[in-house]
Amino acid sequence: MTDPMTDPMTDPMTDPATDATGRTTHFGFQTVPEADKAGMVHGVFTRVASRYDLMNDLMSAGVHRIWKDAMMDWLAPRSGQRLLDVAGGTGDIAFRFLRRAPGAEAVVLDMTASMLEEGRTRAEAEALADRLTWVVGDAMALPFPDASFDVYTISFGIRNVTRVEEALAEAFRVLRPGSRLMVLEFSQLPNAGLQWLYDRYSFNVIPALGQAVTGDRDSYQYLVESIRKFPDQETFAGMIRRAGFDLVSYRNLSFGIAALHSGWKI
Repeated sequence: MTDPMTDPMTDPMTDPATDATGRTTHFGFQTVPEADKAGMVHGVFTRVASRYDLMNDLMSAGVHRIWKDAMMDWLAPRSGQRLLDVAGGTGDIAFRFLRRAPGAEAVVLDMTASMLEEGRTRAEAEALADRLTWVVGDAMALPFPDASFDVYTISFGIRNVTRVEEALAEAFRVLRPGSRLMVLEFSQLPNAGLQWLYDRYSFNVIPALGQAVTGDRDSYQYLVESIRKFPDQETFAGMIRRAGFDLVSYRNLSFGIAALHSGWKI
């Protein structure tokens, strides 16, 4: 397969000229110009790329692996399918997909080249190289033709997108009729007491852990805040429906710490 790599700094979302819109969005708990967010997110993931997988294991005590396996169980990959994994980073989802579907192909797209480079150094990447493509790109302006893929996944990435509605619209555009969207993202616990305990852990432990392991407290402070700014399960399901998807449903994982959302392009 080809291996196109493009320069993320040519992405219009990182071009200061787009500041002229005057629109704002959130970057964690901060309010920032929309045109600045992509560059700020890019900076976060560039700084943490080399320890990203290690931090995922430490922050979740390895539970993120169980969530990703649950995603594959529900997705049920099939031979011959073509996957687009957006915000695919170091390849966790693509590797799982390809191992379950030996005749499938996968494209991993991420806005941060250093995250993709980390993925390409993993042993799985070498073993699956003939079925993998790595692309730097923007979830809101995918560099692919209409109806190009059978499956679209995004795992712990949709909350970092500047305009989630545009990313969902792009997902709908690049999927073929009869294809599926699946989103794995942190969500909201329905129990107030459990949410309070989880908040205490998130805000007190995760940034400190980020400082100890990566020397970067601020990036993990942002990641915790971005979780709290993301819509709850029902609200996000409504956004997926408005993008054109049918048969939208979701499953809570670990009491709602994370959730899987599924939708079909009929």
